[in-house]
Amino acid sequence: MQWMGIQDLGTFVAAVIVFLAIPGPGTFSLLTATGKGGPRAGYATLAGLALGDQILMWLAVIGVAALLKANPVLFGLVKYAGAAYLIWIGVQLLWQRGEGTGPVRMETGRYFRQGILVTLLNPKAIIFYMAFFPLFIDPAHHQGLATFATMAALIAVITLLYCSLLILTGHAMSQRVRQQPRLRRWLQSLAGVFLVGFGVRLGTG
Repeated sequence: MQWMGIQDLGTFVAAVIVFLAIPGPGTFSLLTATGKGGPRAGYATLAGLALGDQILMWLAVIGVAALLKANPVLFGLVKYAGAAYLIWIGVQLLWQRGEGTGPVRMETGRYFRQGILVTLLNPKAIIFYMAFFPLFIDPAHHQGLATFATMAALIAVITLLYCSLLILTGHAMSQRVRQQPRLRRWLQSLAGVFLVGFGVRLGTG
């Protein structure tokens, strides 16, 4: 399904959900804040995380848009590199034997600011967005800024819905994730399988 220049919209939505489900600094900062300060603290942290994501996304958009306009052939190569990157991330998740990222320390009253920093201080995030966007752009139907804005808006909405679920079940979920490393490992492995599958499908489609 192609919509607004976004290629394979269903896979795009599924991939965003899978990335959100991978236990990481953002997830643990959200759960920690909710556990300490309730839903209000959770949503303050979510606002910071979402703003940080949008900043990184639009930095990536600048690079991807310039690449698409300047050299369509190179853009195609970047698309294959992005598919390979998804597969690599998936394999890393499957092979990782540690317990994953633990709870993030959040200070009372600084949830929004800390949420922004959790995202912006992750050096892999900008690389991810640079690899992720080209996978779902249809050069033949691309609508410029409108396509990128639609993709960014979809990510923001999906993030809001998914993270709201985490906030509303924050305390119970936080306790389970902290006390059950096997649950983290299972979620991590499941995400790895999906990412490898996404990479193969997008790279050969």
